[in-house]
Amino acid sequence: MNETGSPPETSPDAASGRPLGRLIQLLLELAQTRVELLSTELEAEKLRLFGALAQMLFALLLAGAALFMFSLAVLLLSPDSWRWLSGLVLMLGYAGLAAWAWSGARAQLSRPSGPFAATAAELARDRASLGG
Repeated sequence: MNETGSPPETSPDAASGRPLGRLIQLLLELAQTRVELLSTELEAEKLRLFGALAQMLFALLLAGAALFMFSLAVLLLSPDSWRWLSGLVLMLGYAGLAAWAWSGARAQLSRPSGPFAATAAELARDRASLGG
């Protein structure tokens, strides 16, 4: 008996609503777990990328200092009459390397693959296999 004094409802709709509600609740819990896992993985990936970028920046600064010291040594060791030519050759070499690196970076960024391209392709393949 419930609070109103009538017997509890035992209709087929009420009985079938409970398992369906439980199934929906389980699916929502599963989805929440997956979203939390994805969030955790994205945070770990962000920290890993930040650490790698910091190390690359440090390496780039050291490489710049080494390049400067190399250029200075070449210019100081060159005879006076050849210094301008040594400086010009170094400058043209650095400009060529910079242009090569720039074009490589542009080519890499122009490729149309997003961060989750493989996952999106897998989901599209799953959807196609379920559809027929």
